[in-house]
Amino acid sequence: MSTSVQYIVDNHGNKISVVLPFTEWENINQKYQKLLNKIEILNGIKDSILEIKKAKKKGTKLQSLTELLNESRS
Repeated sequence: MSTSVQYIVDNHGNKISVVLPFTEWENINQKYQKLLNKIEILNGIKDSILEIKKAKKKGTKLQSLTELLNESRS
């Protein structure tokens, strides 16, 4: 990634800020948003698997995928 990144440093030489072209920032932010969406989906899958395991232990009947899809269409 060759871009004109600039660092702002304090009096001790510690980096405190970064300046980069706006298009580069947009690209980074877009990738970040996609990763957040993936995390949300994966957490949803994980929660669903845990719910299924709990239901199996308790002997609870869960709604089938077909039933769920039919319900969401109504």
